Amino acid sequence: MKKSIVWSIGIIALFIVSFTVYYRFDKNELIHDLLIKSLNNAHFNPANIDDKFSERTFDLSIKRMDYNKKFFLQSDIDQLASYKLKIDDEIQEDKFDFFESINTIYEKRQSEAEAYYKEFLSKPFDFTTEETFETDGKKAKFAQNEAELKEQWRKFLKYQTLVRYVEAIEKQETAKEKKDTTVKQMPLDSLEAQARKKVLKNNEDWFKRLKKITKKDRFANYLNVITNLYDPHTDFFPPKEKKEFYERMSGQFEGIGASLLRKNGYITITSIIPGSASWKQGELKENDMIIKVGQGSIEPVDVSEYEVEDAIPLIKGKKGTEVRLTIKRPNGEIKTIPIIRDVVEIEGTFARSSVLEFNKKKLGYIYLPDFYTDFGRTGARHCASDVAKEVQKLKDQGISGLVFDLRNNGGGSLQECVQMAGLFIDKGPVCQVKRRNGKIEVNSDYDPSKLYDGPMAILVNGGSASASEIFAAALQDYKRAVVIGSESTFGKGTVQQFLDLDNFVLPAFDTVKPLGSVKVTMQKFYRINGGSTQLKGVVPDIILPDVYDEIDRGEKELDYPLAWDEIPVATYSTYNMVNYEKLKANSKSRIAKNDNFALIQKEAEELKMRRDETAVSLNLNKYLEKNKLEKERIKKYDVFKNDLKGIKSTILEVDKQAMSIDTAKLNRFVKWSNNLKKDNWVYEACNVVNDMK
Repeated sequence: MKKSIVWSIGIIALFIVSFTVYYRFDKNELIHDLLIKSLNNAHFNPANIDDKFSERTFDLSIKRMDYNKKFFLQSDIDQLASYKLKIDDEIQEDKFDFFESINTIYEKRQSEAEAYYKEFLSKPFDFTTEETFETDGKKAKFAQNEAELKEQWRKFLKYQTLVRYVEAIEKQETAKEKKDTTVKQMPLDSLEAQARKKVLKNNEDWFKRLKKITKKDRFANYLNVITNLYDPHTDFFPPKEKKEFYERMSGQFEGIGASLLRKNGYITITSIIPGSASWKQGELKENDMIIKVGQGSIEPVDVSEYEVEDAIPLIKGKKGTEVRLTIKRPNGEIKTIPIIRDVVEIEGTFARSSVLEFNKKKLGYIYLPDFYTDFGRTGARHCASDVAKEVQKLKDQGISGLVFDLRNNGGGSLQECVQMAGLFIDKGPVCQVKRRNGKIEVNSDYDPSKLYDGPMAILVNGGSASASEIFAAALQDYKRAVVIGSESTFGKGTVQQFLDLDNFVLPAFDTVKPLGSVKVTMQKFYRINGGSTQLKGVVPDIILPDVYDEIDRGEKELDYPLAWDEIPVATYSTYNMVNYEKLKANSKSRIAKNDNFALIQKEAEELKMRRDETAVSLNLNKYLEKNKLEKERIKKYDVFKNDLKGIKSTILEVDKQAMSIDTAKLNRFVKWSNNLKKDNWVYEACNVVNDMK
């Protein structure tokens, strides 16, 4: 079916190009034309290019071009508003009047704003006054006039300086307490001057990078506004970005191994690649916000206003070199994390197992970071066969139950997911897929045998997405396993495929290549019970307290996701081998008595409160006092670093022998296994498995 979709798009595109290119050679018009036609003929749910679409394009364009409201005036927005209901007509006619207008205004305002930071940073700030700065761009408002915009810049620069000023003060105080003579004690006015100097340099660098962003780059961003209105996972990739995307997907590169996304005004860690330098170092976490990037001991660069693509060259680097990331945690903690760059190790992405000794019973534990497969047919490994090997190794140890960990598993191959489910069920449907034409296909396991039929729990969280949601949902629908985790999984129930726009241009017009590619959502996933995993995700049978419980996250927080729906139920029979009500009652009773889970709930509440407190005082004494209270508050969560009583984790002897020639790898594996003893979720999953008959 995929081939027929691509073929039909190709025929349409060739027809389009054969008529349009003869009359014009505007590359932007050609890309735009091919992009829209490709989306309308391939997307699962093509958007209606109407006034509503026009309004959304208008709003999202402004949001992405000036999220923090540092450039546009309200009068600029009012002026551009004349296009609000015309963009749909421009799209149909391959016109770009709105883009040309917003780009012209932006370039003008950017040039004007460049003078602000030099003026304000030329003299000391008064940190005794009572004023605040709004750090959340969503809450901020566009300035009514240039004087108001200039005042917003003054507060912004004062805030940047205050942060660095306080860091220097606290560093001196800590050194003084520890009698560290390597830190030179300086008067406060000197520290303030140094802080302004750093902010000046950071802003100089930032504006230099802004100037490097060309009109062509902004046009590509504008095209992505249009594609993202179809759904969040449909994207346009210019040739350079397409190349970078493939490099990231290759599984081997030199850097820290973390996925980044600009979110809520900050470059945010969205995931840590297993086996990467960040994963080995162990301190960098999902949702950490990067504030500064330093090369070893060299003065770090402030990246708080950087775009992701600007920060990546600073973060990536040669194997063996050190990068220091200053990050801000959602709970307010600020920390500098040193990471030695390395080649991302492939084995870190593979399934691994450990034996858990719990209440005098032996349980198996399997961690699967991705549903990987041999996409390129290069002889790479398949996760379904790898998991089968891990299950067999654990069975050989005489386990009485299994904990299968899919937390932060972003998905991957659906075929592997189906095969893996077959290890734990008799033959039958695992997933349903619907195409844009309404045709429904049932993906089934046809092997009547199963490798493991004992008690089983599946751990998921808000980072479990796509194929991991399908796997958990299938075993939940069969009543084969107990799903345990946060309130819901991510909620990504769509499938994407790349279309190379170069393939849709006649050979006679090769001179206009490369054009780029578009990643298009072509299908939707559905559970065998008929419900989609889109938006709603998978709700666990047993819900555990999660530090992110009070924060909205997942697919529903993205711009314009596809809707949830349902299709007919597939034909399958449940096992009915688990007393779910009893398991839920027992777990609820344990959670209520568990001090650690109570602390997790407390942290979730505090995290929500601090996330909502986005207005920051620019008074030095108040800022210092708040920092002090934050540090004291964070200390109480150090308990999560301790081992839990009654649980031990041991790697298998066969794995020890296999890694005996690579002691570094073995040590990493042992450290990973030992950390399971600190994991409250794993501990409770063991309790649940022990309750199963």
